[in-house]
Amino acid sequence: MAFVYIVRCNFNDPAREQAWNDWYSGPKIAQMLRKPHFLSCQRFRRETGTGRGYLALWVLTSPDAFKTKEYTTNWGFFEWESCIVDWSRDLFDGGSSMATDFAVPMDGGLHVVSFDGASAEQANVIGVRVINGRDFRPLSSLSGSQEALYRPISDFARAEKP
Repeated sequence: MAFVYIVRCNFNDPAREQAWNDWYSGPKIAQMLRKPHFLSCQRFRRETGTGRGYLALWVLTSPDAFKTKEYTTNWGFFEWESCIVDWSRDLFDGGSSMATDFAVPMDGGLHVVSFDGASAEQANVIGVRVINGRDFRPLSSLSGSQEALYRPISDFARAEKP
């Protein structure tokens, strides 16, 4: 069983944005993938549509990932925290999906439909679809939804755990 952990945010300091992306796509992903239950990660930037500018898609083996000592004593945006605005994180049941099912080729995209601010009763899912190439066609016209195409800004990274 897989769990999909999605972190979305905006970054408010253009002068430091490239350094933040270098850190998050490099040392931050490597650090998190050494923690128990973390299987994979890939980062994205919104190309078109509505929603936050950045998205990180993590695949976990269990929600217990957030209860481990390794996670609770060393997580967050660290020195970048003051530049991270409008961020959210969500955890979804990925069912029988494998971590590699969420790998997006560098010339592909991630089509995301989300419902920010909705209660669980109003919208208990987020739509995520891997797109190969440039074939993006918006699907949703639901009130309150945000729909965007995100392009990879990092390679798909997998944990090196046995």
